[in-house]
Amino acid sequence: MPLSEYEQRVLEQMERALESDDPRLATTLQRSRHRSPLRYVLAGLCVVLGLVLLVIGVASSLTLLGVAGFVLMFAGVVYAFSAPRKKGPQGVVNADGTVGPSSAAHAGSGGHRGRTAAPSKGPGFLARLEERWDRRREQGR
Repeated sequence: MPLSEYEQRVLEQMERALESDDPRLATTLQRSRHRSPLRYVLAGLCVVLGLVLLVIGVASSLTLLGVAGFVLMFAGVVYAFSAPRKKGPQGVVNADGTVGPSSAAHAGSGGHRGRTAAPSKGPGFLARLEERWDRRREQGR
């Protein structure tokens, strides 16, 4: 049964509120948990080929071949369980709750291509720890 127009508007308002309140949580919830079956097939092939190389290396006393097999097996498992790489920032949540293009998309070709620093909302983690430590010491006197 489809949602009514009122329910759709309320749901969209809730989504915008979530995106403006906690953008990291919103992007985490929007990520797809489905991975391509091809990813698992390639990872399985790496693990099987690595196992074969490992057994051949051990049986023939070729240490380097055994190590290469183990590394290939490990790489296959890591590839299977790692998250697919992102293709860049998806957008920026504006003050009004709308999602617009990221600032990196508007940067020129000669611009910095690294991560942009998030605006700080107060003192850093270590500064807060130091403040707490100082307050506890003062209360203990």
